[in-house]
Amino acid sequence: MKNNKKRLSTAVFYGVVIVMALVVLFPFLWMLASSFKTQLDVVAWPPKLFFTPTLQNYRKVFGEQDFLQYFLNSTVVATLAVGLSLALGLPAAYSISRFAQRRLGMFILLARLMPGISFLMPWYIVFSRLNLMDSYTALVLSHMLIALPIVVWIMSSYFDTIPRDMEESAMVDGATRQYAFFKIILPLSGPGIITATTLSFIFSWNNFMFSQVLSMEKTKTLPIAVYNFLSYAETDWGGVMAAAVAIMAPALILTMFFQRYVVKGLTMGAVKG
Repeated sequence: MKNNKKRLSTAVFYGVVIVMALVVLFPFLWMLASSFKTQLDVVAWPPKLFFTPTLQNYRKVFGEQDFLQYFLNSTVVATLAVGLSLALGLPAAYSISRFAQRRLGMFILLARLMPGISFLMPWYIVFSRLNLMDSYTALVLSHMLIALPIVVWIMSSYFDTIPRDMEESAMVDGATRQYAFFKIILPLSGPGIITATTLSFIFSWNNFMFSQVLSMEKTKTLPIAVYNFLSYAETDWGGVMAAAVAIMAPALILTMFFQRYVVKGLTMGAVKG
């Protein structure tokens, strides 16, 4: 009897997991399937579950569009934005954690909570006056509004979990606080740093709004590339889906590769003491 109940509960558990996974994965699977369909198959009703796959949409993305340049632009902008955010955010998060500067932490986090569109007009005026429109500088600084608060928010909580005794012991032996931070605290913060890097990179990689306003032909990023398949007369849904898959692929691979570190970093950052 107990075995039957155990089997039933196990079956119910896996059934619920499968249903939830299908609900979550359905949009992605639909997008992936549509990227291999012709325009007629994409808009067909009822939807075609069985169709002859084609690579024509991906040929448009990588052949007819300057997709590799968009990819390079997104890589440069996201990498620089995340790198500078780590350089500024890690010391800031350490200071917030060790000196209880919670008001400063809330002020930095406020930039992430505010709608991004509220920054567009000030950014546009400043960068246009400085002749920095369509430059990596403008995009990197604007993307840091996304990446820097994430780094500070995650790492300040993560530093709280590291006992103060470690750095205090080093300082008793003559080490400076800076030395203790770089040589003791940071090496122990690997999962948190990987978590902050991964999440801030993904948010920067997928950002559309800042790139739409501040970039032009020279610095267009990948999310803007989807716009090339939209027009007043017709929307090339197959091309849109193929471009979306190509845009999601790097972020998806990065997330899968660092998944266990991200989970560990978020879990440790959520537990104090």
